[in-house]
Amino acid sequence: MTETPLHHVHTYNEVDRSFWMEHLEDWVPNHLIDSHVHMVDPSYQIETITEEMRRDYWVCELSDMQSAEVAERCYEIVYPNRKVSCVAFAYPSLGWEIEGANQYISRETTQRGWHGLAIVRPTWVAEQVDWWMSQPGIIGVKPYYTLIGHDPSTRDRYLESSIFDFLPHHQWEVLDQHGAWVTMHVPKADRLGHPENLDNIREIRKRYPRVKLVIAHFGRSYTLPHAEEGLLPLADDPGIFFDNSAVLNPEVHHLALKHIGPKRILYGTDNPIFYMRGRRQWKGRTYINRTSYPFYFNKEREPAEVEAGYTLYMYEALKALKDACEQLGLGKEAVEAMFYGNASRLINEIRTGKQ
Repeated sequence: MTETPLHHVHTYNEVDRSFWMEHLEDWVPNHLIDSHVHMVDPSYQIETITEEMRRDYWVCELSDMQSAEVAERCYEIVYPNRKVSCVAFAYPSLGWEIEGANQYISRETTQRGWHGLAIVRPTWVAEQVDWWMSQPGIIGVKPYYTLIGHDPSTRDRYLESSIFDFLPHHQWEVLDQHGAWVTMHVPKADRLGHPENLDNIREIRKRYPRVKLVIAHFGRSYTLPHAEEGLLPLADDPGIFFDNSAVLNPEVHHLALKHIGPKRILYGTDNPIFYMRGRRQWKGRTYINRTSYPFYFNKEREPAEVEAGYTLYMYEALKALKDACEQLGLGKEAVEAMFYGNASRLINEIRTGKQ
């Protein structure tokens, strides 16, 4: 089987080509904006990912970052004959040199006509955030709870923090003035549906209405119970947007499309993570990642003939979204809004406000 290198250990093969042609070629629009993608030059990494760290959290095994050049090449492979742009940001970790990584995003996205988000530390004063918002290509920010402080022994030391602990009010005020894009990865083990998260988001919408608030991964709603707890309470606010990156569950896509609607959903990949080959399975509020590569987390392997049929996780996510759209009778206009129109509209509003 012909294997075309993508990134890290990931490849593209005939299974993927066949899957694309059978399920996606006639459905994925000609123009796409990937609204959630990581890229950064590896030279900005200041911490070596240890074997202990890789065992602690499965994403650490997949967090070898792609450069802008690699991302561009991979886009050409995984989206054949499509025109692809993106909203990109570096890896949100204190194991990276954040200022240099942000400058890399500014430079590389500007060169390619893409757009970028700056990683922001909660310790920064308002003037620092304001400065980043003035940099070429930067339309907003990507906060993250791990940026509160560094603990190489666990990713989740600050998991139960408040949103305002890692994106404080003085930074929200600056972002509101700029009408900036904020991609919010919500904290808490209970994900978006935790009462404090819901209260914080409602407060953000009330106090900072000009911010383009994009909640990542449907609020980390990878299972239907989490989606019901998190998405439904926010469904009636037209100013809250969601990216669907890393969501493979067709039931979650179906619920989001039915109650939030395609005008508030932005397509995203979370690559390079979802170049991984395999599939995800769900049980209640938990899920398991299946893959054919011998990662530490991949302890419950499926038979070889099943693994041989695996395609890319990002293709599985696209198929899940397609199935949900077809079940709800959503046509070309709705699909194009999620893949391109919604993100394009937000970007244009931000760029107009900067002029």
